[in-house]
Amino acid sequence: MNQPTSSQHQPPAASQPASLRAALGAATPLLWCNPHRVETPPETQAAGQRSISLADVTSAQARFRRFAPLLARLFPELAATHGVIESEIVAVPAMQRSLGLDAAHGRLLVKGDHGLPVAGSIKARGGIHEVLEFAERLALRHGLIRAGQDQPGDYLALGEPAARALFGRYQVAVGSTGNLGLSIGVMAAALGFRAVVHMSSDAKAWKKARLRDRGVEVVEHAGDYEQAVAAGRRQAEQDAFAYFVDDERSLSLLLGYSAAALHLRDQLAAAAVRVDAAHPLFVYLPCGVGGAPAGITFGMRQLFGPHVHCFFAEPVQSPCFLVQMLAGAGNPSVYDFGLTNRTEADGLAVPRASELAAAVMAPLLSGVFTVADETLFVDLARLLRTEGLRIEPSAAAGFGGPRMLCETDAGRDYLARHGLAGRMAQATHLVWTTGGLFVPPAEYDGFLARAAALAG
Repeated sequence: MNQPTSSQHQPPAASQPASLRAALGAATPLLWCNPHRVETPPETQAAGQRSISLADVTSAQARFRRFAPLLARLFPELAATHGVIESEIVAVPAMQRSLGLDAAHGRLLVKGDHGLPVAGSIKARGGIHEVLEFAERLALRHGLIRAGQDQPGDYLALGEPAARALFGRYQVAVGSTGNLGLSIGVMAAALGFRAVVHMSSDAKAWKKARLRDRGVEVVEHAGDYEQAVAAGRRQAEQDAFAYFVDDERSLSLLLGYSAAALHLRDQLAAAAVRVDAAHPLFVYLPCGVGGAPAGITFGMRQLFGPHVHCFFAEPVQSPCFLVQMLAGAGNPSVYDFGLTNRTEADGLAVPRASELAAAVMAPLLSGVFTVADETLFVDLARLLRTEGLRIEPSAAAGFGGPRMLCETDAGRDYLARHGLAGRMAQATHLVWTTGGLFVPPAEYDGFLARAAALAG
């Protein structure tokens, strides 16, 4: 495996299919840009199950708002925000300088989902949304709430004994490497559901312990993420009172993530960050199975059209979304390329991408780049040193994106094809940090020790 030093940050890109595939199989960091990206998204986007549009994004946001008073009651950490689960955007000028990005590259910001309350990661968005949607559907069916009942406080009834008795009859299950399991398990248990998380062998021990401490049943599997999901799905199919949150196929998850775009639009406006033809926005999103970054990208493309350019970041040994985008049809695995699917970025250790997410992204995504594990630790430590921000390894995947875009052949070609080469000084680069809030101190110290060993 390539081990780029902390000062390089410009691994070779493969611009031709043969060389790209060779680099992919060799676990060499690379950038691929999507030749099928369209400038203006269609009003509706086929998503396998049905067409989706901006109306679905706003509907997901409205669901979060309906539940906000109840969330504030269930989780004391949400009292100050009145039940809103959101993160800040932060300028990181010292990190930008440390990465070697000068004014000619534009401005670097961080979207801090590593600090999201309740679940401590980006998975709070989609995972919590799907649990809330399931609870809402049950409550409507059993007359605990009425359709159109969306005034502040109406949904507080779903925290009362009658609702908890109803929810307690049902099991909510999910397969996860960690962060999605935390979001599903914590939210489901808080509402009174029986929560079960099927976890793969690469899931971190502290994440399993955190779930068990909150009354969530953790079922451990010897195989990888894909096998844990399959086992959970099979078990749920045998129980009429089991609801399985399927990260590989869930439209509810994807739309829950998409609602983040609406809040981000308001945050950028409040920070006087323009997004238009002269001021492009580049977003770098860590990617596992694909639902979270695909949902966010869908929402952002609906809002900003051709002026936002979203790139997914994947580990060199687990680039499942890149493999899927290259294949177009079928659902290939990273194992097909001789890759191991082993990475310290546990939330990104996925062998096959969501076909649902890939179909939605086919005309919308700008590209995918891959990053070595060593770089994750170097950038994790760099972010702490320069900005005082604590993240987990998978959340560091996006920081190599700006230089990949600006300083590789594939990136320069993308900028030229889209008429962006002369606009980079006015560009905004937004790195989405996806997890880290609940990492135990000893675990985090281990991350820093590994980064120090690499630097030494």
